[in-house]
Amino acid sequence: MADTGNNDAFVAFERVQKSYDGETLVVKDLNLSMPKGEFLTMLGPSGSGKTTCLMMLAGFETATHGEIKLDGVSINNIPPHKRGIGMVFQNYALFPHMTIAENLSFPLEVRKIGKSDREAKVKRALEMVEMGDFGGRRPAQLSGGQQQRVALARALVFEPELVLMDEPLGALDKQLREKMQFEITHLAHELGITTVYVTHDQTEALTMSDRVAVFNDGKIQQLAPPDELYESPQNSFVAQFIGENNTLEGTVKEIKNGLALVQLDDGGLIDAKPVNVEKPGDRTLISIRPERVEFNRERLSPDAHTLKAEVVEFIYMGDIFRTRLRVAGTDEFIIKTRNAPDQRRLQPGEQIEIGWLPDDCRALDAT
Repeated sequence: MADTGNNDAFVAFERVQKSYDGETLVVKDLNLSMPKGEFLTMLGPSGSGKTTCLMMLAGFETATHGEIKLDGVSINNIPPHKRGIGMVFQNYALFPHMTIAENLSFPLEVRKIGKSDREAKVKRALEMVEMGDFGGRRPAQLSGGQQQRVALARALVFEPELVLMDEPLGALDKQLREKMQFEITHLAHELGITTVYVTHDQTEALTMSDRVAVFNDGKIQQLAPPDELYESPQNSFVAQFIGENNTLEGTVKEIKNGLALVQLDDGGLIDAKPVNVEKPGDRTLISIRPERVEFNRERLSPDAHTLKAEVVEFIYMGDIFRTRLRVAGTDEFIIKTRNAPDQRRLQPGEQIEIGWLPDDCRALDAT
């Protein structure tokens, strides 16, 4: 599912493996290449290998096998401080005894940049993150959000070509976190910085990235732009990890004209798009997004297969209505409808029929 290295890649992992004990691989045969200027997010549950990949790229961990290249040059044996990479972590790692301006000046002093140049770069970096008036303060005098802006400015101050971010917004409250997501993405694109961002927050990955690499069990399960990842998951792990997803178990009856006819375990028949099922008799996990389920027959083709459903719970969420249904033996089937003036609010106990467009429903592996 990952791409293979190529000569135009700015960042490339080529057959990279990592083991801490010589037996278990935390990262397994990873191939990944990124062009210059891309914002790529490594997304996955804890222990999936995403942070280890970031740390190998930064130089804080060494690859057990394979090569990591930056702009065509192998960096396996180059120490972290000579890689010219900006880093932003969840704990802001600011020096408490230094002012904000001194914190930003530090990476420039290490790189032997002259005083007047340093001052100009610090001023520019603080203005980029709208912290121009805070240079004389110390970290303890700033809020969490302000400290995170300073940590970002410090990573950008020496104008690195590559910036790595490890869960940088994890400690912030929801509203500030969302604001910072847009600001970081905007800055990265405006400055043309190549960014590798690590998170376990799928919404963050979908809203910020050019491409997302979904990790599980030390491997990239799928690497794709956010819309493709959400709408065309390649396996059942990705389908269930990204966004909310309804799943039903069944067996493939037939595959023809690019459609799979699936018999659900309770006997119901539905149409789905075959993704990684190949023949009649294959077990499959059917995947359908809550917002793609229809209970208005007029929105479906006359020959669409439908399923009987009972409304279990209706939840008003402001912009959307979320309704839980009992369908095909499960009572955890969710549908989401927009809160429009003509939208019907379903009542618990109500019997309805639901269906969907076959293209919106995917027959995946039954793992």
